Amino acid sequence: MTEANSAAVTVPRDEYRRRRAAFLEEAKKLARRDRRLSRLRAVLFLAGIACVPLAARFDAVAWWWCLVPAVAFLVAVVRHESVAKQLAHARRGIVYHRQNLKRFDRRWQHSGVTGRRYLEESHPYAGDLDLFGRGSLFQLLCQARTRLGEDTLGSWLLNAATPSTIDFRQRAITELRDRVDLREALALLPAEVHDALDQTRLRAWAAMPPHDVPRHWLLAAWLLCLAAIVAGFGWVILGWPLAILVTVAVVELLVHAKLSGVLRRVARDIDTANSGLAILSQVLAVLEKEQFQSPFLTALRSQLDTDRRLPSAHIRRLQRMSEWIESAWHNQFFAPFAFLLCLPILLAHAIERWRETVGQHVEQWLDAVGQFEAISSLAGYAYEHPRDPFPEITAMETVVDATGLGHPLIAEDRCVRNDLRFGREPQLMMVSGSNMSGKSTLLRTVGCNVVLALAGAPVRATRLRLSPFVLATSLSVHDSLLAGSSYFFAVISRLKAIVERTGGSTPLLFLIDEILPGTNSHDRRVGAEGIIRRLLQRGGVGLVTTHDLALTEIVTQLGTAASNVHFEDRLDDGQMTFDYQLRPGVVQRSNALELLRLVGLSE
Repeated sequence: MTEANSAAVTVPRDEYRRRRAAFLEEAKKLARRDRRLSRLRAVLFLAGIACVPLAARFDAVAWWWCLVPAVAFLVAVVRHESVAKQLAHARRGIVYHRQNLKRFDRRWQHSGVTGRRYLEESHPYAGDLDLFGRGSLFQLLCQARTRLGEDTLGSWLLNAATPSTIDFRQRAITELRDRVDLREALALLPAEVHDALDQTRLRAWAAMPPHDVPRHWLLAAWLLCLAAIVAGFGWVILGWPLAILVTVAVVELLVHAKLSGVLRRVARDIDTANSGLAILSQVLAVLEKEQFQSPFLTALRSQLDTDRRLPSAHIRRLQRMSEWIESAWHNQFFAPFAFLLCLPILLAHAIERWRETVGQHVEQWLDAVGQFEAISSLAGYAYEHPRDPFPEITAMETVVDATGLGHPLIAEDRCVRNDLRFGREPQLMMVSGSNMSGKSTLLRTVGCNVVLALAGAPVRATRLRLSPFVLATSLSVHDSLLAGSSYFFAVISRLKAIVERTGGSTPLLFLIDEILPGTNSHDRRVGAEGIIRRLLQRGGVGLVTTHDLALTEIVTQLGTAASNVHFEDRLDDGQMTFDYQLRPGVVQRSNALELLRLVGLSE
């Protein structure tokens, strides 16, 4: 590694360390200030209490002296709240950069979002490539604060983008790569975030037709609200009869009963839709302040320019109304006052008016937030892996041409890289080798990098030239007791699904590990050759692994359309060792018996 490359690799780690140290120092100062203000509040509170008996007992102590500690106490409370918020922000910064540093130390698998919800058994490759779940590619990449960003990033990994979209995303990632401040600002937003908060529910709510509160009932609610205020003031201040206020309350009760169906539907629907509105408004507020240059980011930013009021303000207003109507129905202290002021009716109308006037913009706001958080996550990954280049996407030929290809989930100091090229000649690379030699890891390496490339992200390689592909894999196949299917039936079902994906306008890239296990050698040889020929005839390209050397003979029948490559192992002082380097030709030895001997199952 050259000195320049070494410096480039250590810069992100050093930047995170510097920022964490700054937050640690700030937190120490704020913690001391927090303790001082806590003690000051206690002293001022006691002083205020002490002033009351002194003013009552001694004429020399004026009553207004009691206001001095009271006012000072209120000032201290306000200041203390400000310091507490700053301290919480500094502590979030410490945690955030600690997590960033864990990614460099390969200790990130126990924190962050796993994306397990996006795993679909029927998906052609997600379950085989460790895209989702504990220690997955998604968990490594994702830094989104909203479900919108998580959903978008998951969709990008599950669905290949077009070459033009990939180009736009690459340019956006380049622009955001060094924007550490922006990613930090998003990460340190104070709103609560957890799996139960799903902003996508707002999209469905905004698309629903509004529940109308008839105009005459709305007018009645305003008049009754005013009447309740006047009657209450008159009873408390002017000594009016309580019967006046009770009469107003009875009329309000009848009006609420008449509108109870509409009011409950509005309250129920907004209770579902308000999930995660706080973090959504805060993310929007950050984006509204930014200006970008790349076409992708400029287009996303333009989706937030809707009218004079910013989207974050609209969302905050909806959040407040949803909280108020929730309290009006369920807060035992607030509900009686809300009832007297007809707030359930007035808030229901305001919420439905919001949906009618602002709801049409919600879809584009949510889309902008989701795509920005997804592209920001990929930009963070690019920043932390400065040696990983963007792939070259070409539609001029069908090709996978990789130099120094490595697995993005394997630590850099343990990652063995390989060169490989296939496409038209050869269409197929038959990978042979003994157990544990690296065949399956090679397939996952190719698959993960193809997923990254077709999502618009950098890849773990020195260079990668790639054409658009439909990706399908068969690596981790299991039988199903519930479905009553055997392992072999599950295997051939997966292979059938792969074959069915061939023949389209975009060529298929297949990655098949140990083709047709679970049957006898003759049937396996004949069946594997038939499947491979059909895949190649229909324009597919890919890799097939095997430890059955009889299958490597298929390559000789296919001519220039296929080639054999292999991994080797060696025995050093009774220990099996692997170098995980891909070599041309067929492997010449098997290690199965030696592995049995090493674990004590053979003499």
